[in-house]
Amino acid sequence: MLQGKNAVVTGSTSGIGLGIARQLAKAGANVAINSYTDSEEDHKIAADLAQEFDVKAIFVSADMSKADACVSLVETASKELGTISILVNNAGIQFVSPVEEFPPQKWDAIMAINLSSVFHTTRAAVPGMKENGWGRIINISSAHGLTASPYKSAYVAAKHGVVGFTKSVALELAEQNVTCNAVCPGYVMTPLIDSQIPEQMKTHNMDRETVIRDVMLARQPTKEFATTEQIGDIVAFLCSDAAAQITGTPLSVDGGWTAL
Repeated sequence: MLQGKNAVVTGSTSGIGLGIARQLAKAGANVAINSYTDSEEDHKIAADLAQEFDVKAIFVSADMSKADACVSLVETASKELGTISILVNNAGIQFVSPVEEFPPQKWDAIMAINLSSVFHTTRAAVPGMKENGWGRIINISSAHGLTASPYKSAYVAAKHGVVGFTKSVALELAEQNVTCNAVCPGYVMTPLIDSQIPEQMKTHNMDRETVIRDVMLARQPTKEFATTEQIGDIVAFLCSDAAAQITGTPLSVDGGWTAL
Protein backbone atom coordinates (compact mmCIF):
# COMPACT_ATOMS: atom_id res chain seq x y z
CA MET A 1 0.00 0.00 0.00
CA LEU A 2 2.81 2.44 0.86
CA GLN A 3 5.66 1.01 -1.21
CA GLY A 4 8.04 3.73 -2.31
CA LYS A 5 6.91 6.16 0.37
CA ASN A 6 9.39 7.46 2.95
CA ALA A 7 8.23 8.20 6.48
CA VAL A 8 9.59 10.00 9.55
CA VAL A 9 8.06 9.13 12.92
CA THR A 10 9.25 11.22 15.85
CA GLY A 11 9.59 9.71 19.32
CA SER A 12 9.39 6.20 17.94
CA THR A 13 11.72 3.75 19.67
CA SER A 14 8.91 2.53 21.96
CA GLY A 15 5.21 2.82 22.69
CA ILE A 16 2.83 4.52 20.26
CA GLY A 17 5.61 5.81 18.02
CA LEU A 18 7.12 2.38 17.50
CA GLY A 19 3.66 0.92 16.92
CA ILE A 20 3.13 3.49 14.17
CA ALA A 21 6.55 2.88 12.61
CA ARG A 22 5.88 -0.87 12.57
CA GLN A 23 2.52 -0.53 10.82
CA LEU A 24 3.91 1.91 8.24
CA ALA A 25 6.79 -0.47 7.52
CA LYS A 26 4.33 -3.36 7.34
CA ALA A 27 2.44 -1.38 4.68
CA GLY A 28 5.68 -1.04 2.70
CA ALA A 29 6.97 2.41 3.68
CA ASN A 30 10.62 3.10 4.41
CA VAL A 31 10.87 4.57 7.89
CA ALA A 32 13.13 6.81 9.95
CA ILE A 33 12.61 6.30 13.66
CA ASN A 34 13.75 8.79 16.25
CA SER A 35 14.64 9.43 19.87
CA TYR A 36 16.79 11.90 21.77
CA THR A 37 19.00 8.96 22.75
CA ASP A 38 21.57 7.28 20.49
CA SER A 39 22.20 3.74 21.69
CA GLU A 40 22.96 0.41 20.08
CA GLU A 41 19.41 -0.65 20.95
CA ASP A 42 17.99 2.34 19.04
CA HIS A 43 19.84 1.31 15.88
CA LYS A 44 18.90 -2.32 16.41
CA ILE A 45 15.21 -1.42 16.46
CA ALA A 46 15.62 0.15 13.02
CA ALA A 47 17.60 -2.82 11.75
CA ASP A 48 14.93 -5.21 13.01
CA LEU A 49 12.21 -3.23 11.24
CA ALA A 50 14.16 -3.36 8.00
CA GLN A 51 14.67 -7.10 8.26
CA GLU A 52 11.14 -7.96 9.36
CA PHE A 53 9.32 -5.92 6.72
CA ASP A 54 11.93 -5.79 3.92
CA VAL A 55 12.06 -1.99 3.85
CA LYS A 56 14.72 0.61 4.49
CA ALA A 57 14.72 1.68 8.13
CA ILE A 58 17.10 4.03 9.91
CA PHE A 59 17.46 5.56 13.34
CA VAL A 60 18.11 9.30 13.63
CA SER A 61 18.93 10.81 17.00
CA ALA A 62 17.39 14.24 17.51
CA ASP A 63 16.31 16.26 20.53
CA MET A 64 12.82 17.38 19.55
CA SER A 65 12.97 20.32 21.95
CA LYS A 66 15.51 21.96 19.61
CA ALA A 67 14.37 23.61 16.38
CA ASP A 68 17.61 22.87 14.53
CA ALA A 69 17.45 19.21 15.54
CA CYS A 70 13.89 18.89 14.24
CA VAL A 71 14.94 20.26 10.86
CA SER A 72 18.07 18.11 10.82
CA LEU A 73 15.96 15.00 11.46
CA VAL A 74 13.91 15.61 8.32
CA GLU A 75 16.98 16.53 6.28
CA THR A 76 18.95 13.46 7.39
CA ALA A 77 16.02 11.15 6.71
CA SER A 78 15.59 12.69 3.26
CA LYS A 79 19.24 12.10 2.42
CA GLU A 80 19.16 8.50 3.63
CA LEU A 81 15.74 7.42 2.37
CA GLY A 82 14.65 9.98 -0.24
CA THR A 83 12.12 12.80 -0.05
CA ILE A 84 9.88 12.44 2.99
CA SER A 85 6.28 11.89 1.96
CA ILE A 86 4.87 10.83 5.36
CA LEU A 87 5.52 12.76 8.56
CA VAL A 88 4.17 11.53 11.88
CA ASN A 89 4.70 13.92 14.77
CA ASN A 90 4.47 11.72 17.85
CA ALA A 91 7.17 12.92 20.29
CA GLY A 92 5.77 14.11 23.59
CA ILE A 93 6.34 14.45 27.31
CA GLN A 94 4.06 14.99 30.30
CA PHE A 95 4.23 16.69 33.69
CA VAL A 96 1.45 16.97 36.26
CA SER A 97 1.16 19.85 38.70
CA PRO A 98 -1.26 22.53 39.95
CA VAL A 99 -0.86 25.56 37.72
CA GLU A 100 0.44 27.81 40.51
CA GLU A 101 3.20 25.30 41.23
CA PHE A 102 3.95 24.38 37.63
CA PRO A 103 7.70 24.82 37.01
CA PRO A 104 8.21 27.25 34.10
CA GLN A 105 11.01 25.09 32.69
CA LYS A 106 8.60 22.13 32.53
CA TRP A 107 6.04 24.29 30.73
CA ASP A 108 8.67 25.38 28.22
CA ALA A 109 9.87 21.81 27.64
CA ILE A 110 6.34 20.49 27.06
CA MET A 111 5.59 23.30 24.64
CA ALA A 112 8.85 22.74 22.78
CA ILE A 113 8.50 18.97 22.38
CA ASN A 114 4.73 18.54 22.17
CA LEU A 115 3.88 21.58 20.03
CA SER A 116 6.79 23.52 18.58
CA SER A 117 8.49 20.40 17.21
CA VAL A 118 5.35 19.74 15.16
CA PHE A 119 5.81 23.12 13.48
CA HIS A 120 9.53 22.69 12.87
CA THR A 121 9.32 19.23 11.29
CA THR A 122 6.27 20.16 9.22
CA ARG A 123 7.95 23.30 7.96
CA ALA A 124 10.95 21.22 6.90
CA ALA A 125 8.95 18.43 5.23
CA VAL A 126 6.26 20.36 3.34
CA PRO A 127 8.42 21.65 0.44
CA GLY A 128 9.37 18.11 -0.59
CA MET A 129 5.76 16.94 -0.34
CA LYS A 130 4.55 19.83 -2.49
CA GLU A 131 7.27 19.19 -5.06
CA ASN A 132 6.28 15.52 -5.27
CA GLY A 133 2.57 16.32 -5.36
CA TRP A 134 1.78 13.94 -2.49
CA GLY A 135 2.11 14.00 1.26
CA ARG A 136 0.60 12.89 4.52
CA ILE A 137 1.12 14.69 7.83
CA ILE A 138 -0.30 12.98 10.91
CA ASN A 139 0.05 14.71 14.25
CA ILE A 140 -0.48 12.61 17.37
CA SER A 141 -2.51 14.82 19.66
CA SER A 142 -4.59 13.33 22.48
CA ALA A 143 -8.05 13.20 23.96
CA HIS A 144 -6.55 16.12 25.88
CA GLY A 145 -6.39 17.99 22.59
CA LEU A 146 -10.19 18.03 22.66
CA THR A 147 -11.02 18.13 26.37
CA ALA A 148 -9.20 18.92 29.62
CA SER A 149 -8.14 17.44 32.92
CA PRO A 150 -6.87 19.29 36.00
CA TYR A 151 -3.16 19.57 36.74
CA LYS A 152 -2.15 19.04 33.10
CA SER A 153 -2.28 22.66 31.92
CA ALA A 154 0.82 22.54 29.72
CA TYR A 155 -0.02 19.18 28.12
CA VAL A 156 -3.64 20.18 27.47
CA ALA A 157 -2.61 23.55 26.03
CA ALA A 158 0.01 21.95 23.78
CA LYS A 159 -2.29 19.20 22.52
CA HIS A 160 -5.09 21.70 21.80
CA GLY A 161 -2.46 23.66 19.90
CA VAL A 162 -1.58 20.61 17.84
CA VAL A 163 -5.22 20.25 16.76
CA GLY A 164 -5.41 23.91 15.77
CA PHE A 165 -2.12 23.73 13.89
CA THR A 166 -3.34 20.63 12.07
CA LYS A 167 -6.46 22.40 10.82
CA SER A 168 -4.53 25.43 9.61
CA VAL A 169 -1.92 23.39 7.73
CA ALA A 170 -4.66 21.25 6.17
CA LEU A 171 -6.28 24.35 4.70
CA GLU A 172 -2.98 25.67 3.36
CA LEU A 173 -2.21 22.38 1.59
CA ALA A 174 -5.72 21.39 0.52
CA GLU A 175 -5.00 21.79 -3.20
CA GLN A 176 -1.50 20.26 -3.06
CA ASN A 177 -2.56 16.61 -2.54
CA VAL A 178 -1.09 16.87 0.96
CA THR A 179 -3.36 16.04 3.88
CA CYS A 180 -2.84 16.91 7.52
CA ASN A 181 -4.78 15.19 10.29
CA ALA A 182 -4.55 14.69 14.05
CA VAL A 183 -5.03 11.39 15.87
CA CYS A 184 -6.35 11.90 19.40
CA PRO A 185 -5.84 8.77 21.53
CA GLY A 186 -7.15 8.22 25.01
CA TYR A 187 -5.28 5.69 27.11
CA VAL A 188 -3.12 3.35 25.04
CA MET A 189 -1.45 0.24 26.44
CA THR A 190 2.29 0.89 26.22
CA PRO A 191 5.18 -0.45 28.29
CA LEU A 192 5.17 2.82 30.24
CA ILE A 193 1.48 2.53 31.11
CA ASP A 194 1.82 -1.15 31.96
CA SER A 195 4.68 -0.38 34.34
CA GLN A 196 2.45 2.04 36.26
CA ILE A 197 -0.25 -0.52 37.06
CA PRO A 198 1.48 -2.26 40.02
CA GLU A 199 2.05 1.06 41.79
CA GLN A 200 -1.58 2.05 41.21
CA MET A 201 -2.69 -1.32 42.61
CA LYS A 202 -0.62 -0.68 45.73
CA THR A 203 -1.79 2.92 46.12
CA HIS A 204 -5.48 2.11 45.77
CA ASN A 205 -5.37 -1.38 47.34
CA MET A 206 -7.08 -2.85 44.28
CA ASP A 207 -6.49 -5.82 42.03
CA ARG A 208 -5.20 -5.30 38.50
CA GLU A 209 -8.55 -5.43 36.72
CA THR A 210 -10.21 -3.03 39.15
CA VAL A 211 -7.44 -0.46 39.08
CA ILE A 212 -7.45 -0.51 35.28
CA ARG A 213 -11.24 -0.17 35.06
CA ASP A 214 -12.00 2.23 37.92
CA VAL A 215 -8.83 4.32 38.14
CA MET A 216 -6.84 4.37 34.92
CA LEU A 217 -9.80 4.06 32.54
CA ALA A 218 -12.30 5.94 34.68
CA ARG A 219 -12.95 8.43 31.86
CA GLN A 220 -12.73 5.93 28.98
CA PRO A 221 -16.24 4.48 28.52
CA THR A 222 -15.20 1.25 26.79
CA LYS A 223 -12.99 0.43 29.79
CA GLU A 224 -10.42 -0.90 27.35
CA PHE A 225 -7.00 0.42 26.37
CA ALA A 226 -6.35 1.12 22.72
CA THR A 227 -3.30 -0.74 21.41
CA THR A 228 -0.25 0.67 19.68
CA GLU A 229 -1.10 -1.53 16.69
CA GLN A 230 -4.53 0.09 16.43
CA ILE A 231 -3.01 3.57 16.46
CA GLY A 232 -0.49 2.45 13.84
CA ASP A 233 -3.23 1.02 11.63
CA ILE A 234 -5.19 4.28 11.83
CA VAL A 235 -2.09 6.24 10.79
CA ALA A 236 -1.50 3.83 7.90
CA PHE A 237 -5.15 4.28 6.83
CA LEU A 238 -4.75 8.06 6.86
CA CYS A 239 -1.84 7.57 4.45
CA SER A 240 -3.94 5.48 2.06
CA ASP A 241 -5.83 6.56 -1.04
CA ALA A 242 -9.08 5.80 0.80
CA ALA A 243 -8.31 8.70 3.16
CA ALA A 244 -7.41 11.24 0.47
CA GLN A 245 -10.43 13.41 1.33
CA ILE A 246 -9.83 13.32 5.07
CA THR A 247 -7.88 16.41 6.04
CA GLY A 248 -7.94 18.91 8.90
CA THR A 249 -9.63 16.29 11.06
CA PRO A 250 -9.00 15.40 14.71
CA LEU A 251 -9.74 11.67 14.85
CA SER A 252 -10.67 10.45 18.33
CA VAL A 253 -9.41 7.01 19.37
CA ASP A 254 -10.43 7.27 23.00
CA GLY A 255 -13.06 4.64 23.70
CA GLY A 256 -15.77 7.31 23.83
CA TRP A 257 -13.97 9.63 26.26
CA THR A 258 -14.72 12.83 24.32
CA ALA A 259 -18.29 11.74 23.55
CA LEU A 260 -19.25 12.41 27.17
